[in-house]
Amino acid sequence: MNSIEILTDLSQRPLQAAQALPDLSPEELNSHLGDHPNSIAWLLWHSGREIDVQLSDLTGRPQQWEGFRDRFGLGEIGDSFGLGHSPEQAAQIRVEDQQLLVDYLAAALNAFIDYLSTLSEDDFDEIIDENWTPAVTRGVRLVSVIDDAIQHVGQAAFIAGAPA
Repeated sequence: MNSIEILTDLSQRPLQAAQALPDLSPEELNSHLGDHPNSIAWLLWHSGREIDVQLSDLTGRPQQWEGFRDRFGLGEIGDSFGLGHSPEQAAQIRVEDQQLLVDYLAAALNAFIDYLSTLSEDDFDEIIDENWTPAVTRGVRLVSVIDDAIQHVGQAAFIAGAPA
């Protein structure tokens, strides 16, 4: 396997995990285990948003969010992607439709996989962000994006399986 094939395979894992979640009520989606600020709804929404926002930054293409914004009905807070949310801001992310969350994550991941198919192995070494030490390459950013989604969907799965 080459890097593109590995990342393509890895990119399917967050969606598979999200699709494997049990059916959750709106109350379960929006509850906060141990009073943690991030609900399952927030974790799934954030997973889609962080992929979508960072992919749009990389490609210059519109975000998948454009087709989902009205369906989510979150207002201005929905246009953010969760990084640095205060507990009060995170609590504003209330979504009652689990399938909508999964559909948005799927759209963001499908766009991510489509983007991967346009790259060559050499593209992974391109420095795309010099604001970090060491500077961030395209490959490192892509791994980081998927790693974040995997972690957050895993957290959602943990919460979904935790006793109330």
